[in-house]
Amino acid sequence: MVILILGVALWWAAHLLKRVAPGLRASIGRGGVAGALLVSVVLMVIGYRMADGPYWWGATAPLKGINNLLVLLAFYLYAADGMKTRITRHLRHPQLTGFALWAFAHLLPNGDLPSFVLFGGLGIWALVEMVVINRAQPDWAPPAGPVPVRKEIMAAAGAVLVTLVVGLIHAWLGYNPFGG
Repeated sequence: MVILILGVALWWAAHLLKRVAPGLRASIGRGGVAGALLVSVVLMVIGYRMADGPYWWGATAPLKGINNLLVLLAFYLYAADGMKTRITRHLRHPQLTGFALWAFAHLLPNGDLPSFVLFGGLGIWALVEMVVINRAQPDWAPPAGPVPVRKEIMAAAGAVLVTLVVGLIHAWLGYNPFGG
């Protein structure tokens, strides 16, 4: 469990450096931050696979279905931010909102302590990151101008495609996200 916690903590630290300790982040540089994030992901994967703990509930077909819908929405929010679709006029942090939604979605079918540490820790990070950004930059102007329908369609199609590919990768790794 220690490796998993270290991975989540390193993820938090690498991301929060920009606003909490900008001088330190500047001295580390983008390559250093990218390296720290890569190490954090490796630690989280290894730590999650090794971790053991109490198990409160398991995946059911309805929980997997809700998870899949929420993950689809999370991927849409991520794509919408890049394409500046209509929803970005109402959400200041679509990517972080999508990330928090992704983390919450993964807690539904995974009712064990390692999942709470991993997905709960990452979800809380996304919420904290939004608060930190809002405090550092309180003024926000939503994107203006027309949003072509093709951007909406491309964001939605991209979200569906990424959801299917990620689902297939999960199934290949032995975590079938589809069905019961």
